[in-house]
Amino acid sequence: MKHCLKPLLILSCLLALSCTKRESFLIESDGQNLIVEKITDSISVPFGMAFLPSGKLLVTDRLKGKIWMVDVRSGEKDLVEDIPTALTGGDGGMLDIVVHREFDNNHWIYFSYSISQDSLSTMVVERARLDGKRMRDRKRIFTASPHYKEPNHFGSRLVLHNGYLYITMGERYFLRDSAQTLSNHLGKVMRLNEDGSIPADNPFIKTLGARQEIWSYGHRNPQGLTVHPATGDLWEHEHGPKGGDEINIIRPALNYGWPVICYGIDYDGKPISAGITEKEGMEQPFYYYTPSIAPSGMEFYTSDVIPHWKGNLFIGAMALKHLNRLVIGNEKVLKEERLLADRNWRVRCVRQGGDGFLYIGVDGAGVYRIRPQ
Repeated sequence: MKHCLKPLLILSCLLALSCTKRESFLIESDGQNLIVEKITDSISVPFGMAFLPSGKLLVTDRLKGKIWMVDVRSGEKDLVEDIPTALTGGDGGMLDIVVHREFDNNHWIYFSYSISQDSLSTMVVERARLDGKRMRDRKRIFTASPHYKEPNHFGSRLVLHNGYLYITMGERYFLRDSAQTLSNHLGKVMRLNEDGSIPADNPFIKTLGARQEIWSYGHRNPQGLTVHPATGDLWEHEHGPKGGDEINIIRPALNYGWPVICYGIDYDGKPISAGITEKEGMEQPFYYYTPSIAPSGMEFYTSDVIPHWKGNLFIGAMALKHLNRLVIGNEKVLKEERLLADRNWRVRCVRQGGDGFLYIGVDGAGVYRIRPQ
């Protein structure tokens, strides 16, 4: 009997290895080979991703209005239960998600999604406790105003930093001039305290008629938001129309220009507004893309696991389908590399894991991981 156990044990180990073998392929970046491997599939639009301290990955599916919990070691995924119903369609659905830095103590997660009310729509942000695979104690802490009929350009990205929650909101496409008006949340970056209250030092707290949550304005459709690991500055990117996608360093009270200044043109080939790219009192982008890459997701890579990537900025590209890598130095972009351009992937989200690997969400294909060979 003892002699039979050893072959059976070996066989079971081989079977386990074969079951966990992942679809993978090699890419090259600056002369170094890297492995790209599939973690999980069947996530239609992986808009937001956030790692739990356990190493498991929360992934929102914008199109299906779901949140998945993914074991990145096995690829198994489970639905998070008791989530609210999101308005799906257009640009709507379950959007971004972030995990509180003290999750082990408070179990807080924050997430944004679109809702419908009286045939109109908007974007909201909620905080909840994640109890295993179930949401509890949900609290709505932000509702963008005004509501609008068309489900377009909700943003929406979230960042927790130094006790504050930053939120991006799009200008809702047909309401482009709203980005220049402080009486609404459209085309803005907002700053809240972690409990949803408004910080007393927000820049427009005493401005008559202004929304007190506003941190910056003049944005189009911001779908990237992150913090620079060295400076602590808030970085944002936003979709241009036909060209003119922007990367901006966000400062309080500043006007980033949309739709008065823009490096792109309208979809019918006509100029945006007066067709100008500069105006006094409006910020210039740190970097812009023409033609448009349709950026989504944004992450500074901080690990030593892939040494030549350390300090680089990564952005998903959905129109010119690739993973965009920017090497930054002396306050400018020194080099741009377009990875995975041969895969025809709409890269939707980018996150660095606690293991130092880079994870990307791909529309219709799920989640992939990039690691050294």
